[in-house]
Amino acid sequence: MDFLTLFCTASLLVGGLYWFVCILGSAEQKGKRAVQLSGGSIAKEKVQDNYDQYWSFFRRPKEIEKAENVPAFVDTFYNLVTDIYEWGWGQSFHFSPSIPGKSHREATRIHEEMAVDLLDLKPGARILDAGCGVGGPMRAIAAHSGANVVGITINEYQVNRARTHNKKAGLDKQCEVVCGNFLQMPFDDNSFDGAYSIEATCHAPKLEEVYSEIYRVLKPGSLYVSYEWVTTELYRGDDQEHVEVIQGIERGDALPGLRSYKDIAEVAKKVGFEVIKEKDLAKPPANPWWSRLKMGRIAYWRNHILVTILAWVGIAPKGVVDVHEMLFVTADYLTRGDICTATEPNTKKFACHESGFCVYHVPACPKNQFSSSESESCTYPSRPGSRDESYD
Repeated sequence: MDFLTLFCTASLLVGGLYWFVCILGSAEQKGKRAVQLSGGSIAKEKVQDNYDQYWSFFRRPKEIEKAENVPAFVDTFYNLVTDIYEWGWGQSFHFSPSIPGKSHREATRIHEEMAVDLLDLKPGARILDAGCGVGGPMRAIAAHSGANVVGITINEYQVNRARTHNKKAGLDKQCEVVCGNFLQMPFDDNSFDGAYSIEATCHAPKLEEVYSEIYRVLKPGSLYVSYEWVTTELYRGDDQEHVEVIQGIERGDALPGLRSYKDIAEVAKKVGFEVIKEKDLAKPPANPWWSRLKMGRIAYWRNHILVTILAWVGIAPKGVVDVHEMLFVTADYLTRGDICTATEPNTKKFACHESGFCVYHVPACPKNQFSSSESESCTYPSRPGSRDESYD
């Protein structure tokens, strides 16, 4: 084989590898490439062990039931998945209804902006993002509303990623990120003008604990918007397939237990909120939120081969391969949860992943500070007009 043939062959291989890793391996507006996959704050040589420990945690139901154990395994989960999420999904770690005529990116942005529109706040207001991840929603909301957003996440690696993204976006003056547990937030009482959480409170072992903390830090008369993961009225606890799917979702998303749609508003009322509005965003005319998950087997195997090669040559930690496979299996469970036929003929959607939003109001005279007669005499701010026309 002459020199020219060798040169052409080598160039083809290098060019093909570059295309496979840097073009196919890059993420859409994501900030992470396949060659940068890591285990977050976990040392490279310990990623596999941490993944094995995380997986075994769900084989011990009694451990999951202990609320004090949950923050640690949620933190481990996000160390394991954050880079893969950024690479394969983007900087907004959540779903959104698919809007006809809109791209996934546009639908995500609209979904995030709707949260702050419902809060109905003026520029300069101080807003809490409870469970902010790497700050995708935070930046969209700050840019859209002019508000100052303070996000809290339990994962230190996500804090650093969020701060990096905030600075690159020129929003570091508007967006602050704090490392902490949203069950014990390091904020003063009555210190926020509004709050939102997007698919984050599902990680709380007890919903009333995180709702109570959010209620505590909100000013009287303010609003809280929550996008929740719930099971719908079609879920049957005595159906083996339903149970398998829900457990698969919980295991692959670090959830101590999915809650029923019926429970969310009642918990909010219990801690003192007034429920302003509830809506199921998975219902028509919105297209299924899970449509983006159906990436196709070819795309999955392309990515999986890439991750395997990177782990084999030592660029990515070995445990990343197992994490990537876990997330693909979880995506299948999520899709099955919404399209699997339930016990009623021709009905679908037994385990709707994101049932929609709830808008909660902190009374101007909180119940725990006044007698019932005094509370009844208080005036409430006008309820915000709905800004969810895109889903109507």
